[in-house]
Amino acid sequence: MSDAVDVFGASILIVDDQESNVTLLEMMLAEAGYTNVSVTMNPFEVCALHRKHQFDLILLDLQLPGMDGFQIIDALKTNETDPYLSVIVITAQPGHKMRALQAGAKDFISKPFDLLEVKSRIRNVLEVRLLYKLLEQHNKQLEQAVLERTAELRESEARFRSLTELAVDWYWEQDSIGNFIKFSGPVLDMMGIKTSSYQGVQESSSAIGWDNAQHAVLMGKIAARQAFLDFKLTRVNKDGTLQVFRVSGQPMFNELAAFIGYRGIGLEVL
Repeated sequence: MSDAVDVFGASILIVDDQESNVTLLEMMLAEAGYTNVSVTMNPFEVCALHRKHQFDLILLDLQLPGMDGFQIIDALKTNETDPYLSVIVITAQPGHKMRALQAGAKDFISKPFDLLEVKSRIRNVLEVRLLYKLLEQHNKQLEQAVLERTAELRESEARFRSLTELAVDWYWEQDSIGNFIKFSGPVLDMMGIKTSSYQGVQESSSAIGWDNAQHAVLMGKIAARQAFLDFKLTRVNKDGTLQVFRVSGQPMFNELAAFIGYRGIGLEVL
């Protein structure tokens, strides 16, 4: 555990109005190897000190003049920058132990001090606190990595679409039920699609001159979630002219392997 986190370099604040208790705890911590220990005998300073230094552990006496330990715990909870409240309360009253834990303290130390017990409880709480900080840091790094990767993917997609638009007549994406959700170029006109809005109701008509046999084969590939490359589609327009298209497409799936649509390109060759 000591290899994972620097327990002895953790920041500790002692809060006690009895100088003898403060001296004893300081000596005990120093002998145990802790090197970053602060002290205050003024309960009204605790919250400000913690906001400034973000202590890894606060050793808090419950019996303090003017503001007791329970009030300090409640005040510490308002510190939004440190949601993990790492406090060990110090008390001579057995009835206060459960109340302190319910209030948010992580552990308690009984008076008079059992030095072995004190050292053990302090180390246990510090190890959990420091592991929590490591996890929080890891999550922030992971979040940043996700943001950077997302930006890279968006940039890559933009480059891909730009190159696609230069190389072919149109690019499109369809959702799982066949609606066009993204497209570039005159894809709707070329494909004879009628639509009331960009993502509204869409319909195609066999009356516009598509080769029904070709269309059936293409629909079969789409129904089977198959990719297709340079698939030939022909259309006879109302004026008798012939249009020939080469279309390519591939199915898209999400991370759960569920089908979410098609993306593809098209080129008018005649």
